[in-house]
Amino acid sequence: MGWFWADATPAASAVSKPPNHPQSGSDAAPPPGCPMHNKKTVDTFASAAPTPAPAAAPTSGCPVPHSNPSASAALSSCPVSHGGAPEAATEQSLLSKLNPLNYMFHSISQERAPDQTHELPTSRDESSIPKGSGDGNWEYPSPQQMYNALLRKGYTDTDVTAVESMVAVHNFLNEGAWAEIVDWERRFGKGLWRGWEVSRRGEENSDIELRRLEAQEGGREQPTLIRFQGRPKEMTPKAAIVQMLARVYPSKFETEPPFDRHDWYVSRNVNGQNKEIRYVIDFYSGPPDPTGEPVFYLDVRPAVTPTAAVERLMRWGGDVWWKASGSDVREEKKNAWS
Repeated sequence: MGWFWADATPAASAVSKPPNHPQSGSDAAPPPGCPMHNKKTVDTFASAAPTPAPAAAPTSGCPVPHSNPSASAALSSCPVSHGGAPEAATEQSLLSKLNPLNYMFHSISQERAPDQTHELPTSRDESSIPKGSGDGNWEYPSPQQMYNALLRKGYTDTDVTAVESMVAVHNFLNEGAWAEIVDWERRFGKGLWRGWEVSRRGEENSDIELRRLEAQEGGREQPTLIRFQGRPKEMTPKAAIVQMLARVYPSKFETEPPFDRHDWYVSRNVNGQNKEIRYVIDFYSGPPDPTGEPVFYLDVRPAVTPTAAVERLMRWGGDVWWKASGSDVREEKKNAWS
């Protein structure tokens, strides 16, 4: 997930979440016929850094004819250093070839790959995710670019006929992740006290409270995505704890490890200053639903910092207190009498 360099603004589809993740939206399933629930296909999203090309061989010999006094006298100094080993030709490092915003190559070819047996579209979809630079939205790769990127990473056994479905699921999951981030920023982006005002009446009333406050404030602020990083081989502490709990209490916590992990860096306006907030996203695949369509779970939350810890405690604690104190029942009775 996360290979988007990109742009139109399709409505962000909500993605189902694990049972221990706060609910904030309806569940949705990705497009039908998607191969992403196949573990072999999912594994192709794991990142593998391509091997840089070998350095060019150093030039041997000096181009200045030192044996010819008249020729060498015309030069004030020799441009070739004769002291020590000859210098190798300068080569661009792998990191310098990557886009620092997403650690992907600046440009992936739209050309058909050698021995490619199936024609792939080269059109690219625009995401609903604004860039932190302010110049439009991030743009998703085309199916042809996705296929070329997979080949470049060494996945030569990728089924070319499945790439379009892979791109559709990739885009769907990123839109779902962004919808979760936007929901969190709407709640806590303007401070902890405002976040508590939204959270104190539980998750079921949070959307009503948000709309009320945003109407008073004259609208909502749209967060932007500064950059992102895929870290599929690094399990988050929370995911590792869930895997450990699954061994002790499998009926409650048993689940496959996440097939991908992303860190997204979001710009939040705090008292007129833009502050960078890191969000952590774990991508899980679940059993297919009764229709055979694959199911995915996203666990989206801010990375643990003192402020983020308070935000998470408020959201969870507000929901627990609202239900445990019977406030939801009293609210229903109050509405029935009014």
